[in-house]
Amino acid sequence: MADNLSKTKPNAPGNDMAPTASSPTFDWRESTLSRIRSLILEADSEMIEEQKWKKPSNGMKGVPVWSHNGIVCTGEVYKQVVKLTFAHGASIPDPSGLFNASLDGGTRRAIDIREGEIVDAAAFKALVKAAVARNA
Repeated sequence: MADNLSKTKPNAPGNDMAPTASSPTFDWRESTLSRIRSLILEADSEMIEEQKWKKPSNGMKGVPVWSHNGIVCTGEVYKQVVKLTFAHGASIPDPSGLFNASLDGGTRRAIDIREGEIVDAAAFKALVKAAVARNA
C-alpha cells in the first residue's frame, strides 16, 4: 500500500466515509466515490461532472467524468477497487506518489483505492489542481 493511502476500518469513529442510516445500501465503494467527488469540487469549484458510458455492465449508471477545459479524471467502481483515472496523469506532477496504477502508459495514470484506504486529501486536491492547470 502506498504511503499516502491510509488504512482504517470503514466504520471507525470519526471516519466520514462510513455509511449513513439514510442510505443503508451505501457500501464502501459508493462512500469512497462520494468522498472523492467532494475533494474534487473542493479543489476546483468550476469542475463539471457528467455521467458517461452508460451500459449494462455499470447498471446503466454510467461513469462519473470530471472535466475543466478537458477531462481531468474518471471514477470507476469495481468489486475490489475504486479507480480514479487521470486522463493526462503521465504529464502532471505527483510529488506525493498517489498514482499507484496504470503506471506504464504514456498518457494516463490511475489511483486504485481499496476498501478501508483513505486518500490523503491535500495531496489529492493538489493533483486535481495540477490536472486542471495542465488542461488550461
